Formats: sequence, structure tokens, C-alpha cells
Amino acid sequence: TVKCTCMLLLRCLRALGHERAARRLHHSPSLLSPVGKLVIADTSRPILLRTKHILIGNKGELHIGSPDCPYKGNLTISLFGRLDDSDEEHGYFGRKYLGVGTGGTLEIHGQQKLSWTFLNKTLHPGESNQNNYLFQRSWGNRGIIIHVIDPKTGEVLYDDRFDTYRSKNESHRLAKYVDGIEEGLILAMVVNDEGSNNLEDSAKKSLTRLGSKHISSLGFRSVLELDEQPAGWRPGDRVVVASTDYSMHQAEEFTLLPCPTCSPHQVKVKGKAQFIHMGEEVDGVDMRAEVGLLSRNILLRGEMQPGCYGNEACKFFQFDTFGGHLKRGFKAVHISGVELQHMGQQTMGHYPVHFHMNGDVDRRGGYDPPTFVSDLSIHHSFSRCVTIHGSNGLLVKNVVGYDTLGHCYFTEDGPEERNTFDHCLGLMVRAGTLLPSDRDSKMCRDITDGAFPGYVANPRQDCSATSTFWIANPNNNLINCAAAGSEETGFWFLFHHVPTGPSEGLYSPGHTEHTPMGQFVNNRAHSNYRAGMILDNGVKTTQANDKDKRPFLSLVGARYGPHQDADPFKPRVPALVHHFVAYKNQDHGAWLRGGDVWLDDCQFADNGIGLTLASGGTFPDDDGSHQQVKNSLFVGESENRGMPLPDNSIWGPGGSDLAGRTLPRGVDFPIRGIQIYDGPINVQNCTFRKYTALDGRHTSAFGFRLNNSWQSCPNNNSHFISRPQITSRVFFGEPGPWFSQMQMDGDKTTVFHDIDGSVSEYPGAFLVKEDNWLLRHPDCIDVPDWKAAICSGKYAQIYIQTRNPANLNMYMARDEYPDRPLMLEGALGKRKHYQQFQPVVTLAKGYTVHWDQAAPAEVTIWLINFNKNDWINVGICYPKGTTFTILSDIHNRLTKQTRKTGVFMRTTQREKVNHSHQARGYYYLEEDTSLLFLKVTAHNDREQFAFCSVKGCERVKITAVIPKGSPPSNCLAQAYPRHAELPVVDVPMPKKIPNARLVSVGEDPGSAVVLTLNDHIQDSHAANIKNEAEACFIYISFTNCEESKNLNTPKPNRNAVIWVDLLSSSGSDSRMSGLSPVSVTNELFLCDGSAVRC
Repeated sequence: TVKCTCMLLLRCLRALGHERAARRLHHSPSLLSPVGKLVIADTSRPILLRTKHILIGNKGELHIGSPDCPYKGNLTISLFGRLDDSDEEHGYFGRKYLGVGTGGTLEIHGQQKLSWTFLNKTLHPGESNQNNYLFQRSWGNRGIIIHVIDPKTGEVLYDDRFDTYRSKNESHRLAKYVDGIEEGLILAMVVNDEGSNNLEDSAKKSLTRLGSKHISSLGFRSVLELDEQPAGWRPGDRVVVASTDYSMHQAEEFTLLPCPTCSPHQVKVKGKAQFIHMGEEVDGVDMRAEVGLLSRNILLRGEMQPGCYGNEACKFFQFDTFGGHLKRGFKAVHISGVELQHMGQQTMGHYPVHFHMNGDVDRRGGYDPPTFVSDLSIHHSFSRCVTIHGSNGLLVKNVVGYDTLGHCYFTEDGPEERNTFDHCLGLMVRAGTLLPSDRDSKMCRDITDGAFPGYVANPRQDCSATSTFWIANPNNNLINCAAAGSEETGFWFLFHHVPTGPSEGLYSPGHTEHTPMGQFVNNRAHSNYRAGMILDNGVKTTQANDKDKRPFLSLVGARYGPHQDADPFKPRVPALVHHFVAYKNQDHGAWLRGGDVWLDDCQFADNGIGLTLASGGTFPDDDGSHQQVKNSLFVGESENRGMPLPDNSIWGPGGSDLAGRTLPRGVDFPIRGIQIYDGPINVQNCTFRKYTALDGRHTSAFGFRLNNSWQSCPNNNSHFISRPQITSRVFFGEPGPWFSQMQMDGDKTTVFHDIDGSVSEYPGAFLVKEDNWLLRHPDCIDVPDWKAAICSGKYAQIYIQTRNPANLNMYMARDEYPDRPLMLEGALGKRKHYQQFQPVVTLAKGYTVHWDQAAPAEVTIWLINFNKNDWINVGICYPKGTTFTILSDIHNRLTKQTRKTGVFMRTTQREKVNHSHQARGYYYLEEDTSLLFLKVTAHNDREQFAFCSVKGCERVKITAVIPKGSPPSNCLAQAYPRHAELPVVDVPMPKKIPNARLVSVGEDPGSAVVLTLNDHIQDSHAANIKNEAEACFIYISFTNCEESKNLNTPKPNRNAVIWVDLLSSSGSDSRMSGLSPVSVTNELFLCDGSAVRC
């Protein structure tokens, strides 16, 4: 090894004619290339360059290899220095850096090697996964086997076996045996299986004296079966194998060994695995461990002190965190084939790879070729992996980021767009101190810089967001990437309402919340604590003050609603998540809030909760986006059972066989596949496997958000659901562990629509909470195991907003079930200046509303999911002597403008309430019951997924003058039985599917054809027939059999059940039993070539 300081490069500079730079270098342990070009020539001799820093100035260039001619030798650039050094630091780059100034060029290109791949055969702890040595049977079994041979005859004089894997006594016996062999004989030795575990130095010394060259390095050897040929990997290289269980700490490092007998897809590694690493598809989900290369022939490293010293980070870390860093503001930078070790600092702006305020770095910015970093191994670093700050169009490809502090792949201020992360791997991402989102709970509480004096942080709200990929602008591309273990989250998309830091002013407020998402394709996340993926939240973009005491950049709420050109007045653009794999994430596979968000061909397994889709915002600001997941697989408890460990407290029975396994959160945690929160969401053509409820653990394929105060949308729906190996389809919750008391508003109002009956076996039915009598009728079918009822009906929501007071509870009773009122506490807590209640209601029914205090002075009733002409009658309890002003209006959520549409006049005739019109309505005040009656009706059309009408949100606003000192406004005793009605089933219950057989995703359903209808089905237009091989399950019930004859269908081969959604505009056009006339699609599916059954 050539150990050189800058003196070697000093001679290079002089040879290039840069005498002035050479004189400067001669007097400083730093390398500066302010002018000219420095090329480090390839050599077969290893080079070590130690320097405090390297600065490439304007027009300066540093070249190590090129894309066409990569550097083939071994070069190490070692940056040394301490945080507390006395020499003056650079005002921009700081200390211990490789810096590229404005106008500088950096080209580093090491050997091309496979960056990372997958394990293709499961690696078990303590197993070698390799063929046994070929030897005579007499050589014995595990351990060190010795034959003593006569050199003249070749006869084996003595033989013995020493199990030095199991026993130190065997090692002592081996040393004594070897020392006792007389001179002149040949000692032949082989190690079978493993012999190093208890092999002590005495035996090693005895064998070394006889000439053994390998006994000192004897160790366990395993063979890894890889998915790809490990091009460029060499003996001595280091690799890391990712965890495939819940804990990221089960990632393991190995050193490659020579292996002349290995196949092209195999490598031999030193040592034995401590944990199981999956190398196969499990229950249909790809759970293969990632295997990342850590070693490169060009190494940029920071020299570290033996322990932490002299800064705030020492409160949290025992090791030195002042590594080197690489930062640019450049003319051209391209880096490939480089290893970065011990880089990054727990100080702001000093990261292993840092693009800082570079603007457009692709051809749009005049860079040709575009800027890229590729084939990097960034490991054991102290602050992030790759940081993109105020830079656009960067390509980050084939990068491995392992064992770092703080977000690994990090976009910083919000304006970073068009960057592409392609085939990047991140694992073992731990908390750091720099930003609130980097910090764990202890750091969040202990670091008070930036907080208002006296503020006590709430870690789970303000901090605790450490992520492998931290994406501050959705217009970036993530393709073929893996987030294989972080303290919190794999992929986190969040939003800066305004750009922060030096990017301030680069876009208008709210721009990123409406920016369409770039590509998110073929990514995977596992072994993360909080979630595999989150799309939610923002960061606080103002400094702490007495009104908001949280520090700058703390986590806050945000809502994502992508639109064309990021303009909320233009059409929505769905955010597409394609082929995302999430497994062994302790809390969530994915939590995605916003609209529209559409998932396709995804896989979720062994997550606490597979997937939650949350609505795009708080009503009425959210217009009701459409979220969906289709063609996806959900597995509750797979055959990847993990392994019991001494420090693993979450181990218990699971699955249908009750076998022991690692569990996501607790032995009684209610594992769920899809968690329904608010909506509307659509679950289509998905398969659910291995959801088994146990005694004391309510596992289910479909579940609901626990302790939920928010709305539940009756337009949540599912169809084409396959559920093999499931004992628990749905669970609505019950008081107890994890569910609390089930007394929050959202806990009581849960509902979803089973369009084809593939969940409930009743096509078109709704599943509702068993004790929600606002939605039930006499023919509903109770399912006690689900804590649910299967019902039929037409449902919508009302949003009742109250002021003065806002801290009251509301009781709502349906006239048909007056003894079963629903009590709602409100969604906003009791300290807000207004309150909101959002019950789901059965349309065309009568209700009364009551309060536990005097009625509020202001009540506004908003109509949610009401179609044109939908209505309910409402009687609201008020104190005697109250006077009213009642008007109707339309609120536009985008312009925030409200337009008056009518007034309500008092009438002395109760019946006249039903003859209200938009411009003039009527209300009736019943003096003896103190009930104010009115009819609320929708007068405008509503788009399919919107909460409100196309013109805005229709509402009725009641302003009341309440007499002072009024008692609680609860009129239930006076209202009933006077206004009680006999329960009526308006929408008949659908018939149960007879002998239903569901087709699984991926299973061939036979010959399927799709008939695309050109118009309404009764119009008998010629149908356009095309063959499709799609799995489907369908059912139809025509009222007129003659209509089926108008369809030009193939001749039936076998019997089957059929389903159809018909394009219809009114109730009379609907042909589906139990469905409201809302079109979902205009395609008729015929499975197995069957005919329509009437």
C-alpha cells in the first residue's frame, strides 16, 4: 500500500504545471484544485490519500476514472479531523469534506459491480447451505477430522475426530493430540460442517507450527444463492443481508470467501447466519431478502475517534459522529462505483452525498450528460445517505444505503422535483438529531432548540418519523427501490405548504399538496416499525411562537389532492401506486391519505394492518376523492414465522395451526388486511388469505380504524373479493384491548357496501354496526361474530355543525326506532369554537335530534353523498321561547364563497314541510314537544365520488335565539311515541348467493368474455364482444327476462353466477337487486361462458 498524504498529489500538480497550487499544498494538509485538471491515474498499487479536505474550485477538475474507463485499482481517500480542531473551517463546506465549488467538476468512476440483488434460497441460522465435502466415510462427522499417514506407504496409521464446534474440551484434546504426533509423519486434516465455534488458540498454534496457513482464519462458511450473477464481487468484499422479520436489527454483514465450486449465482461467505433470511415467495408474496454490496474499489471515508466527544450528540450516541462529507455546487458531477464509509456529521448540511441548491441538474438545466450518482455503497454513516436540496432532475441509481442516522434518501425543502431513485436499497435507518422528524422519543423531548420556551414535545406527533425515503415533493420517481428496515417508516411522502430554508418563495402556498405524483412502481418495504409507506402529514413552516409553540419543521397535518398542473380548479389526477410489496411492518403496510390514490397489483403480508386509505381532507374542504385498491393480495399470517429470540417479547400463537410466530405489535393485537377509515374507498378484485381470529385476538380481512372520532362514508365498497383460508372476514370492534370503549363517533357509524356479495354473500348489501339503528331495518341479518348486521337501503351522511355552545353531545333517533337513539360526542373534542357531528343516515326517513345541554345557537346541516332529490325529515329539539332564522345556501369549497339559495318560512301546518322548494322552504315548530321540523333535500346533481353537488355543498343554516338559563334540550320523552313509526323496509334484502364459489386472483376462471355496452342495456344495441382472461365473480337479477335475449352473447358452456353494473340514470333503469342506481361500470362480465340467469 502506498500511504501518502498530499505530497504525492503535490508532485502531480507540479508535473501538470500548477506550481502555485503545489506551493499552497506543500504548506497544508489539504488538497485544493482551484484551477486546472487533476487526474489520478490507474495503478496496480493500492493508494491511500489522507487529507483534511479536498476543495475543487471554479474551473477546477478532479477525475478518477471515467464512465468508459472505470478506475480499476484500489484507492482510498481518508478525511481526517475533529469537530473541535482549532484551525479555521471553511465558511460553506465546514470541515472534513470533499467539496465541489461553483464551476467545479468531479468525476469519480470505480469498477462496475452488481449493487444489490435478492437471496434466492432461504438462509437458516447456523446452516451452511452448501454441499458436504466429498471424503471417505471413515473421516467422520462434524468438526475437525485428522488422519495420520505413513509417507512411504500412504497407509492411515491413526484417525480421530474433534468436535470443536460444540466443546472447548475437544479443542484442548486436539492440541494435545497434534503435539504428540511424531516427526516424519503426514497429518491430513479436514473440517466438516463447522469446527471454529470453540476452537481455541492452543489448538490453532499447534497446527500453525506444523505449517497450516488457514487454521487461524477458520470460521463458519455459508453459501448464498442469489437471484442475479454477482458481477464484480470479489473475495474479501463485504455484503449485508436484510432482515425478513419485523426487526430491522436482524440484518447481517458477511465477508465473501473464495469459492471455486460455487455456481454463477452463488457466493460463499464467512460466518453463520444468526437469523432466518427468506429467499423465496411465501404465500404468494415476494419476501426474498435483499443482499447489498458494501465494498468498492474506490473508498471515500472519514477517520473516526474511538468515542463521542464534545458536542450535543454525545447525549444520544457513544460513538464519534463527525464523519466526512461530500457537497456540491458545481459545473458537472458524475459519481459511480464508490464506497462511502463513516461519512456525514450530526451537524446541518454535512451529509455523505449532498446536492445543495443546484437547480435543474439534467438537460433542462443545460447538463449534458445529466448529473447522476450510481453504484454507490454508503454505510455506517452518521447523517443520511443521499440528500437532494433545492435540486431537480438528479438520477440516483443502484445505491445501497446501510446503517445511517436520520432519513437516508432525503429531499429537503419541498421544491425538489423530477428526481429519480432507481433500484436504490436502504436498510438499518436509525434516528438522528438534526430535524424533529429525524428524532426518536428521547431526542424529541431532550432537544428543545427551536421550541417556544416551556414547550413539552409530543414525540409521536412532533417527531418520530425517521424514514428510508423522505420525499418532500410528490413529483419524484421511485422505481424498483427497497426500504428494508427503519426505526419508523420505509417511504414517507409529506408536504411543505410553502418551501422552507433557502428555497423560500420557489412555489406558491399549497402547491405541493396538489402536485401529481411521479412514478411509484415496483417498490417494496419491510421490517419497518411504523409503516412500509406513508402518504400524509406536512412540516411546520413557521418558527415557534406563543400561538404554536412547536419547533420549526415539526410534523403537522396536511392533505394531498393531486390535480392537473397542481391547480385545484383543474381535473383530479390519481396518484398511482403499482406493484408495491409490504410485509413484516409492525404497524402498517401502508397508510395513504389523500385523493385520488389508486393501488394496483400490490402485496401485503404479516403487517399489523395491511392498508389504510384515509380521505383527502376535513369536510367540507375535501370534495370526496376516490381511493381504490385492486388486483392485490393480502395475507394475514404467512408461513414466514420468524424465530424466537431472547429479546423478542412479541412471540405467540398464530394462524390456523396456532403455531408460534413473531407478531407485529402484541399477542392480542387485532390484525387487519384493509382498515376502513373514512372514505370513500373501493376494494376490487383482491384476495385475502390466512386471516384467522383467535381467542382474545380479533384478526379480520376487513376491519375499521380503532378509536375513531371521524366520519365513515356509506360509499365505501368492495367487489370481486376472494377469501380462501379465512375464518374471519370482517370485525366491527367491541370494547376491550386496542378498541377502548367503542364510544367515539366513528366507532359507531362504520359502514361499507358489499356490491357483489363476495364478503357477506348478499349482493348489494351493506354491512353496518350491529347496534346502529339509524341504518337498520327489520330484515337485517345479524352476524354476531362480526359485531355487524347485513342490511339493505339507501344511505347518505349529514354533517351537523354547531356553535354556541360547541362542547355538547348530540342524540339522534330515527322515528322507526325511537328507543335506540345514537349518541355522538363530536369529532373535534370539547375545546373547539365549533363542533361537528357526521352520522350516516337512511334516506327518506324521519329523525329527531336532541342535546345534553341547551340547544346551540347555530346549527348548520350539510348534505353529504346526497344525490338529487334525496331527502330526510329532521326534528330538532329547542327550548321553549326560541326564535329562528333559517336559510339555505351553497358553499363552494374552492372559492370559499357561499351563495344564498332560499329561506325557510314558518308554517302552522306540519304537512306543509314536505312541500318545500329550493327558493322557499317551510319549518314547523311544535310547541308542546319543542321540536323544530324541516325537510332537507338535495336539489343538484352530484358527481360519482364527490361529497357535495357539482355546484357546491348544499346546506341549511339555523340561527336561533335561545332564552338564557334554558335546561338541556332533550325532547325524546315528548317526541315519542307521538312521532314513532312502524319500521319499513324500503329496499328489499338481496337473496343470498347459492353455493357461491369465488374465483381467486391468478386463478383461471375459464373462458371469460366482456361485453362492452354501448348504451343502456334495455336499448338492445349491438354489444362489442372481446375475450378477456380476467378473474371475476358476478351476479345479476333481471326483472325482465326478455332483455337478456337482446345481448349477442356466446353460447353457454357451463352454469355460473353472473354480476353486472348497469349504466343507469334513474331508479327505474336499475336492474341489480338491492343496489341503488349508481353506475360503477358499463361492462357486463360473463364468467365460464354462462348465460344470464333470470
